[in-house]
Amino acid sequence: MFRSLKLKRPLRSLIFNHQNPQLNPTRQFSSPPPPPPPLSAASSTSSELRKYLGYSALLLGCAAATYYSFPFPEKAKHKKAQLFRYAPLPDDLHTVVNWSGTHEVQTRVFLQPESLEQLEGIVKDANEKKQKIRPVGSGLSPNGIGLARGGMVNLALLDKVLEVDKEKKTVRVQAGIRVQELVDGIKDYGITLQNFASIREQQIGGIVQVGAHGTGAKLPPIDEQVISMKLVTPGKGTIEISKDKDPELFYLARCGLGAFGVVAEVTLQCVERQELVEHTFVSNLTEIKKKHKKLLNDNKHVKYLYIPYTDTVVVVTCNPISKWWSPTKFKPKYTSDEALQPIHDLYIASREKYRGQSMATSSTAEDEPKVSDLTFTEIRDQLLAFDPLNKDHVKKINEAEAEFWKRSEGYRVGWSDEILGFDCGGQQWVSETCFPAGTLSKPNMKDLKYIEDVVELIEKEEIPAPAPIEQRWTACSKSLMSPASSSSNDVIFSWVGIIMYLPTTDARQRKRITEEFFHYRHLTQARLWDQYSAYEHWAKIEVPKDKDELAALQARLRKRFPVDAFNKARAELDPNRILSNAMLEKMFPLDDNASA
Repeated sequence: MFRSLKLKRPLRSLIFNHQNPQLNPTRQFSSPPPPPPPLSAASSTSSELRKYLGYSALLLGCAAATYYSFPFPEKAKHKKAQLFRYAPLPDDLHTVVNWSGTHEVQTRVFLQPESLEQLEGIVKDANEKKQKIRPVGSGLSPNGIGLARGGMVNLALLDKVLEVDKEKKTVRVQAGIRVQELVDGIKDYGITLQNFASIREQQIGGIVQVGAHGTGAKLPPIDEQVISMKLVTPGKGTIEISKDKDPELFYLARCGLGAFGVVAEVTLQCVERQELVEHTFVSNLTEIKKKHKKLLNDNKHVKYLYIPYTDTVVVVTCNPISKWWSPTKFKPKYTSDEALQPIHDLYIASREKYRGQSMATSSTAEDEPKVSDLTFTEIRDQLLAFDPLNKDHVKKINEAEAEFWKRSEGYRVGWSDEILGFDCGGQQWVSETCFPAGTLSKPNMKDLKYIEDVVELIEKEEIPAPAPIEQRWTACSKSLMSPASSSSNDVIFSWVGIIMYLPTTDARQRKRITEEFFHYRHLTQARLWDQYSAYEHWAKIEVPKDKDELAALQARLRKRFPVDAFNKARAELDPNRILSNAMLEKMFPLDDNASA
């Protein structure tokens, strides 16, 4: 999903009418002053000139002061004011922003082909001209991995279901189709995707290429559902790869970060469509440890949501509906309004407390939303906006969230594409790491120890960490570039996400939240990642600016992934690097630009 933003700042404050100046600085009094002594004509002219120069300097100084103190546009980034910074942008310049508003680029090249032939022509022409056309999907990746200032190609108009094999439960689609559109397009055949990420707006090409995942210790990441792909490459034209046809490239390119070719078509292995029963209940880490192995083994899907500064762990399991299920047996204790009451009360109290103070939202009583019309995550955003970096305020919000989940315990039934989704909240910074956690038959419990270390770090450093810390599991992937890649079939991986929300449009406040988040992330990185062999999700990794930190990142990636094979394939399939961007070049420098 893309948003175009044209930053236009009027320069009228810097434009003055210097024609026919009529400045009259003389002030009339009731008794006029005595006439000045006679002066020569030259002396009079010089005095007048100095006088008008003084007034001109004063006007220019006032204008400059006004310009530099003029408020930023609502969506402008927090940057030091610069002369002519907000001059109108050219009409052909596109500003592409990721969903969280954390990364953006401006480009004159943003192409959306309507057919495979058009895509092939675009790639061929760009390669001849050495024109960048980085593949970009829905723009949902928190780190903007698909963005490139040099140019981008997007397949949103290539969004068709091409072929369905009901017996084999496979589907061939154009890579621009969104997950929800695909699910809707194949449900009449009685099939669906094996697993889902938290949201449904990703394009299939994008969700596969970054190694996205759902949850379930017996289910692999989503790239494992891919059984063949069609790539439009700059170096070798259009190629089809599968585990039977060029398996070496297939397992490398299946989670290929868009570096080898534009994914044009994908064939996916599906499963029978079925209803699931979701069970949500609240526990604590002590109790979780006692039944962790059972929870991982007995449930098709399971995840834990930890609430910082409380002992609350929200457990969510999902399993196929069975004959014994009856909704009348499991009536919830609280209504949805009763579940929301604690956070409603906190919102009202906080609104009274912060009203009249300088708040990040700068909202007034008239434009404040009606609390009864808001969802839980929307109320949380509103609460955080009052004082997002105040640890005590965030702690109260977390406590109210813990109470909300206690009152939300219960069951619900729905199709897998409905049940497995999760409301992630508003714009946010997020870091998610993946690390091995033993096997299903013998989990090593390092996944829970990791959480204990994160919680201890938060409390010791007094980080204003909002909820939740989300923990999910997958089986391994055979894709060589997947963070869950393993040659051993029985290894399971834990995925842990930490978060900070961006509930305000105020640029300076967003900057402060960003700085606090990166401090939070850096602490987890320095103290935990190497210890647990944890690596970040490709759509959430942030490339450091510091040279030493960048070198350390490159060394870590080389330790975990087949970087030489990755770069060799890039050089063959994309010799002019038209599909690359600054992020890829920094993470995987080729020989001739390693010094960059």
